[in-house]
Amino acid sequence: IPPPPFISKPEDLWNDEEKKLFEEYEKKVEELNEQKEEYKQTLENEWKKLEASIQETTLNFDETVCKLSERKVKSEAVIYQEELKIVNLTCALLLDEELDTREAGLHNCLTKKKKEKVTPYSVFLRYGQVGAFLEKQCCGNKKVFFLISPPSQNLERRFTKQFADIPDDLLDELFQLYTRRPKSPRTEMLLDTANPYGNCSGSEDYTDALTLLMKAMDELDSPEHMPEGLDQSIWKNFCLARRNKMESEELVKWKARALAEMQAFFQRRTEENEKMKSQIENIFKELTWLQEKKTKLQQNLTVQFVLNQGQVELESTEIPDYSDAILIKKSVVEELNSSISTQGEKKIAAIIEFKDFSRGIRRLEWEHKKMRMQIEDLKEKARDIVILPISKDCQLFLTVLNYESHIAQHIAGLEETLRVMDKLHKKNVKNHQKKIRELKKCICLKEEANYALSLQLKEMLVSVSERRHIFEAADTRDISEEITKRRYQEILKQKNLRDLIKEQKEEFESLQSELE
Repeated sequence: IPPPPFISKPEDLWNDEEKKLFEEYEKKVEELNEQKEEYKQTLENEWKKLEASIQETTLNFDETVCKLSERKVKSEAVIYQEELKIVNLTCALLLDEELDTREAGLHNCLTKKKKEKVTPYSVFLRYGQVGAFLEKQCCGNKKVFFLISPPSQNLERRFTKQFADIPDDLLDELFQLYTRRPKSPRTEMLLDTANPYGNCSGSEDYTDALTLLMKAMDELDSPEHMPEGLDQSIWKNFCLARRNKMESEELVKWKARALAEMQAFFQRRTEENEKMKSQIENIFKELTWLQEKKTKLQQNLTVQFVLNQGQVELESTEIPDYSDAILIKKSVVEELNSSISTQGEKKIAAIIEFKDFSRGIRRLEWEHKKMRMQIEDLKEKARDIVILPISKDCQLFLTVLNYESHIAQHIAGLEETLRVMDKLHKKNVKNHQKKIRELKKCICLKEEANYALSLQLKEMLVSVSERRHIFEAADTRDISEEITKRRYQEILKQKNLRDLIKEQKEEFESLQSELE
């Protein structure tokens, strides 16, 4: 609606027509605003309706989505449960198959070990014949050793007995040659390790070594090595004794070597047997362990249960581990809970009863303690009354009837005595003051006399010094007795005067202190 053209003018300059036109313009503007408001309200109502319908559709859509998601979750849970069952079954089958294969392998290994144990040379080990055989061999070797080769000490003793007639220096030289061994090449005896108890070529090796030793001994038996001054027959006997010694030592050495190799073979076989036994024992242990595990797996079956939500109370939101869980009926748990609650109520009642009883005991104990303390207080009071010290005033107060009048009389007597003592004191003070004045006068007179005496003393000292100078100058030592007596009397007077002055001073000080 366009405004009128005169609206720019002030209202005072408007005429009646212009005012009417302005009123019509205002009416039209109001009508237009009312139409706008009505149209706005209609639009708002339509917008609210559309919004409500949209919310309704969204809620329905959300509900359908939730239902579908719940169905999806339930279906996925069922699928997962079935898959878990399949996995558990496959795992159990695989474990069973693995245990079976392991058991079959152990049985095969056990049969192989048993076959390895049953060998031609393990028969001795099985029946314990190797030890007896070795003992026989060792005993035979010892017999041979003792028969053929006596100990070295016995040979040396025999040598000394046989050649006892020879001088000592030749005997020492022969003994050194007797103990000396020839330089022969070393030979090794190789036994058949596969069968060391059978016939071996040790005797041939021994004969070869013995021939080599004898050849080396031929060189030592030559006359070149014979000591000087020795008889030829004695040398031959010595060579024969030395050869016998070398043969016996060589035989002992070869027998000991054979015995050591036999013992080593026996030790090796025993170690192999112990090792085989330990392996077989380990296999049997593993077989028993496998059988136990197999029976445990067959008895300890995994069973799946679908638990409703809210039946299991958990502190955390994580999925719990039910590997060590036990399946129990609900009625058993409820009965246990009811029995626990009844027992708890009984315990609470017993505790309350015990509490009341203990409270009564404590109250009685407190009353008993209170009465004992009262008894002790009364006993202490009685003891204090018995031991209480009573003074004269208390005795007078208890014995005299008119105690106040008695006290008044006593006070009056004390005041009278006090007045008398005061008079005496004043009188004594006056007397002492009079004595002090007299003493002061005496002191003044004595001081004047002392001053005069001091002047005389100075004059006398001057005269004495002059006379001394004169005496020293004249060198005259003849002094009359009268002069000496006079001087001595003057000195005594001065000394007496000084003593009097001291005594008077002391008396004056004592009187002054008494006056104060």
